[in-house]
Amino acid sequence: MAPAHLNRRRLFHLAAGLSVLGTAACSATPDSPAPNTAVPKPDGALGANFNADPDTMGWDELQRSGAKWVRGFTAMPDLDKHSAAENPTIKTLLQAADREYGTVLSLKFPYFPESHKQIPRPGTPEMQADLARLDKVLLAVMDKVDILVIGNEPFIECPRSDWNNGALNEFYETIAAQVIKQRKGKTVLYMGALNNLEDPQWTGAGTERWMKYARKTPEIEGTDIHPHVGAPEQVQAFLDYVLPKLGGKKFLVTEFSLVQLWKKHLGDRVSTEYADKYHVPKDTKVWQVIRNALHQPFPKPRWDDFLRTSPWFENNKNFLTEQMAKFRATGKLAVATYGIDQGIAALKGADFGPDTPPWLLNSVFARATVQKNPDGTIAPNYAWLEEFTALQNR
Repeated sequence: MAPAHLNRRRLFHLAAGLSVLGTAACSATPDSPAPNTAVPKPDGALGANFNADPDTMGWDELQRSGAKWVRGFTAMPDLDKHSAAENPTIKTLLQAADREYGTVLSLKFPYFPESHKQIPRPGTPEMQADLARLDKVLLAVMDKVDILVIGNEPFIECPRSDWNNGALNEFYETIAAQVIKQRKGKTVLYMGALNNLEDPQWTGAGTERWMKYARKTPEIEGTDIHPHVGAPEQVQAFLDYVLPKLGGKKFLVTEFSLVQLWKKHLGDRVSTEYADKYHVPKDTKVWQVIRNALHQPFPKPRWDDFLRTSPWFENNKNFLTEQMAKFRATGKLAVATYGIDQGIAALKGADFGPDTPPWLLNSVFARATVQKNPDGTIAPNYAWLEEFTALQNR
């Protein structure tokens, strides 16, 4: 007879895991994802982030990287198009949960300044519409995902005029109250991500109230941060801001990168070594190489040479390891997640130019810029896979 703590669902997953382990990793499909063989804990973990692009994340890639956590976000207006269970992000995270991956879902409420929309005030029809969408999500994910993040990047995704007048905070506190009323089972709650904390203009009454709410509300475990920075040392400003305000609570880092640093160098010339080896003009710019790779993916050695001979990249190729060491040293990191693959925007790379944010340089795998491996699997990006995999072991 099975021990009492091994219920039928657990036994089923153990049996499924043993069965799949006997097959090649590349046999995994979205309908039959590769299993996670270890029950993950939200204690200094590093997982895979697919943002809102689950179609560009292969289950095979999760297995090859050793990832035990998966994170994505969904834009709440998308819930008007279909049921929550059919939302691509939610569907993928529920599949991951069924295979006992740790799961993080961030809820995005997009009221960008360019939309000329005011963030909804409590009691308005617009607020009621968001609460109705929220109820659809909660019905589908509560007690199924491990971590639910209230808000994606709230201070980016609303008009700046609402940052410090209480409107942003009232909106998200209203959302949080609705989530708290329906919270059950294993799902724990965090407040969404703060951005650009290295810039004092991005802190103020709104961020102070945000942190106070996260600290004082018993049902909230902490807050999320997104350090997308122009230099590795700028990440410290995020920790310096949130750690003293967390009390005994924890933080997430569901996105982090040096994308702003990469962007500064898009107009640089390629190295002489790269130009000579691949017979390209010496005045070829970095952004032009990336655009060419998007139009016709490179053999992996050529892509690796491009980044290896770029000092701005090569000198920062240990960013992942260095930042995870800092996050873990605080003793308060629950889960960090890092971009697993180049997203939808990268696959539509015909418009890549000197001002395009080069997110695709961050990712662990490189399906958009590098040719597939001989066995048909996605090739890893330069630098990141070995470090990502090593960081799974603590």
